[in-house]
Amino acid sequence: MTGATGAAVLPSRVGYAAMLGQFHPLEALELASYAEAHGFWGVMAADQFQPWVPRQGQGSFVWNVLTAMGERTRGDFGTGVTTPTFRWHPAAVAQASATLAAMYPGRHWLGLGSGEAINEHITGKYWPEPAERINRMFEATEMIGKLFAGSLAGRDVKYSGSYYKLESTRLWTMPEVAPRILIATAGPVAARRAGRVADGLITVDAPLEKVSTLLRRFEEGARERGKDPAAMPKILRLHLSWASSHSEALQNALTEWPNGGMGFPKSDIRSPFDFEQLARHVRAEDFEGRLMISEDPDVHRGHIQRYVDLGFDRIYLHNVGRNQREWIEVFGTDVIPKLVW
Repeated sequence: MTGATGAAVLPSRVGYAAMLGQFHPLEALELASYAEAHGFWGVMAADQFQPWVPRQGQGSFVWNVLTAMGERTRGDFGTGVTTPTFRWHPAAVAQASATLAAMYPGRHWLGLGSGEAINEHITGKYWPEPAERINRMFEATEMIGKLFAGSLAGRDVKYSGSYYKLESTRLWTMPEVAPRILIATAGPVAARRAGRVADGLITVDAPLEKVSTLLRRFEEGARERGKDPAAMPKILRLHLSWASSHSEALQNALTEWPNGGMGFPKSDIRSPFDFEQLARHVRAEDFEGRLMISEDPDVHRGHIQRYVDLGFDRIYLHNVGRNQREWIEVFGTDVIPKLVW
């Protein structure tokens, strides 16, 4: 879709978060298409080897699902997020992303993160402390960026870092324009680094003051490298629980997304069954300030609007319950059209 000047215009800045640890891939595809037909635009797909808790029940291969997303939807789509450091060598992530971008020009972006043990420990390697995981992510980002740039220029790339090496090679299948690389972070130091090296930022809902600080640090890092923060995507993934009654919305949160009520770091937990044991201790009050639970669409609209007002360009919504179609219909009518960007 284009505007009067010929520039691209998004039908909506609200996208659908496809939780591949929660829904069978065929169902996730159907829901993404259904969401697009009801006012959502674009898909962020989680790269999970395992669900958070066994009840969620899925763990499909994100790159296969994204390819099918490209066929069944018209909007943008990307990984929210993939970890290019443990299960994957950065070069393999670069190849997967470049191929998608070549197949669906202008639609694919690459979201990268430092990872969680529940998905990344499965190869049996040492699981390092957060500082090393973050350093690995930034080194992988640098390699991917160099591989994209070199391949577009028609030359081989060689890389030798502290954690990863790349022999002289290039990506032989490339789009005309490389996918934008977006880094996911919830910390101000990493946000500033992301502004320096990445094309955009991904973060999750948190107290507004914390999120505002992240955006400010990201913009500072961008300016340090002579980049214009206003031209760099700033994306939020927002979890919520809506149902036709408050009791149902709360029950959905407790049973389907108890991790949303856990106010402690979760990146070192390795098994959905360990999460299940921790979830037994989650109570309704634990979601306060962490997950918006309401039967009122206007309450959710106000909650989302506060993040819009902070300056996010796109927001991808995840309703934690199984009542996806009903939620999509209600938000497509009563929430998305009423947001002011």
